[in-house]
Amino acid sequence: MSKLLNFANGFKRVVFPNVCVCCGREHTEQQRQICSFCLSDRFEDGNLQNERVSSDSLLPDGIVVQHALWEFDKGGDLQNLLHQLKYERLTTVGRDLGRALGRRVQEHPVIVDMLDEHQSVIVPVPLHYLKFRYRGFNQAFELAQGFQEIWEDVPICDIDDIIRRKNTRTQTGFSLEKRLKNMQKAFSVKNKTLIKNRLCVIIDDVFTTGATTFELADTLKKGGAGPAIILTVAQA
Repeated sequence: MSKLLNFANGFKRVVFPNVCVCCGREHTEQQRQICSFCLSDRFEDGNLQNERVSSDSLLPDGIVVQHALWEFDKGGDLQNLLHQLKYERLTTVGRDLGRALGRRVQEHPVIVDMLDEHQSVIVPVPLHYLKFRYRGFNQAFELAQGFQEIWEDVPICDIDDIIRRKNTRTQTGFSLEKRLKNMQKAFSVKNKTLIKNRLCVIIDDVFTTGATTFELADTLKKGGAGPAIILTVAQA
């Protein structure tokens, strides 16, 4: 029986090889769509010195850390990966990227200390229900699930705990002022018990100006949460 299974698995690998969706090379990792090289060495580290802020943004009160895994590469492989996650339903890509983000955070001493010292909750940036119904998933939630595989003791809020009540348009090309206005009162906390006095680990795919995550952090703070950390795969 074991020889038959080995033959079947070998045949499957020949006919349906595991191919990295980023570089196109075959790899041996099961249940993954991005190879180890692309996850560890392909992209530019977004915060090599482990600063509290990896971008050039000024953080509002209540947000203690903003950290991005990689620098965004407009028109490059990383943008393509995030596009595949967001628009082509390759949710396993989100899990791969979330795990990579979780492992990178383990190397950031400030974030590690905060997660050790505080009761925390993972807050993926919510989608409006119309977008969720259209796509069938929330890419930030897929990232958060991958992240939680590394930080197993930190719970993820459910889809109904914190909602997006404004169906905002894409903010590509918007000025900072217009982005901020577009996001005003976009979120609402439905389960205040979950976030009360907790460190909120906000997770999203890309950090650009911070308009979305800043507004979410402010909503969480008004709902009784403790400080917030913003974590993203990329920063533009």
